[in-house]
Amino acid sequence: MPISAAAAAEVLRKISKSPLSIMEVCGTHTVSIFRSGIRSVLPPTLRVVSGPGCPVCVTDQGEIEAALSLLDGGAVVAAYGDMFKVPCEGGSLSSKRSRGFDVRVVTSAMEVLALAKELPDREVVFLAAGFETTSPATAALVEEASDMAVENLSVLSFHKRTPPAVELLASDPDLRLSGFLLPGHVCVIAGHEPFSFLPDKYGLPGVIAGFEPDQIMLGLTEIVRQCETGAPALRSVYGRAVRKDGNTKALELMEKVFERRDTAWRGIGIIPGSGLGLRKEYRAFDAERKFGLTLKPGTPPPGCRCGDVLMGRIIPPECPLFRKTCTPGNPVGPCMVSSEGTCGAYFRFHR
Repeated sequence: MPISAAAAAEVLRKISKSPLSIMEVCGTHTVSIFRSGIRSVLPPTLRVVSGPGCPVCVTDQGEIEAALSLLDGGAVVAAYGDMFKVPCEGGSLSSKRSRGFDVRVVTSAMEVLALAKELPDREVVFLAAGFETTSPATAALVEEASDMAVENLSVLSFHKRTPPAVELLASDPDLRLSGFLLPGHVCVIAGHEPFSFLPDKYGLPGVIAGFEPDQIMLGLTEIVRQCETGAPALRSVYGRAVRKDGNTKALELMEKVFERRDTAWRGIGIIPGSGLGLRKEYRAFDAERKFGLTLKPGTPPPGCRCGDVLMGRIIPPECPLFRKTCTPGNPVGPCMVSSEGTCGAYFRFHR
């Protein structure tokens, strides 16, 4: 029988004796923890910090600048709505559209295919960002466009892999993390095997959880139990949805279309093997190759500490711009842009 959030909180208070710092790496976890008030029922020994779990937040400035340069060249750029206000030195997709450039909001990757067929005389570029949950849809788009020989569609693949970022955090002794709350929807696709390095290499618990308060509390309780008993392991409290080998069909499609590459995470830097670029077999749909783009890591705005927030080094109120010059209406950094960004969540829910 599932344990309630209240019951889990009571168990936590009983078993949590040592000071612990647990990191969640999912924007949906971030928002759910704030909205449900979970932090208010945690024992004083337990600290929960937010990591780089928001794909909008980790899309590098240089990647956004590449998309804007395509608009300058007359292309149509399509993107999910949460990417629209992400700022860079040259502005944002939103500011470009307000000046007459052709930027389209889509809610699915396949809408881009329909758009390309609707505009056969225009170059249509899909700004594809996200983690393992959205990568399969982009892979399906590329394969379908290839099968149909659509010549005016290409993809800027800014997709990122979660495990390399988690390992970077786990390996940082300055963060002093005790364990990780892992995102259920990512693990449904990727499986839990890619995170086995947590207990095997770093001696840290890793627990996969869903997004309801009771699931989050159950996940935190399991991490604390492992820490207190000195028995780190990789566990799932997400029911039967997560398999060791993940969604094999989705992974096979991703493997067919994408290849791993080093890529920049905004505010963090280049993480080896964490990006997904198109394989040479699909070079005709690779916007970087098609338009001769060179991605260069961008420079954060003066005073913006999104990188430190994403790494869990500080909480948003410790950034000098938070609630002053940086607000949801006027975001300086991406952590304030997204509804799942840590700064945005702090602004809306934390007083």
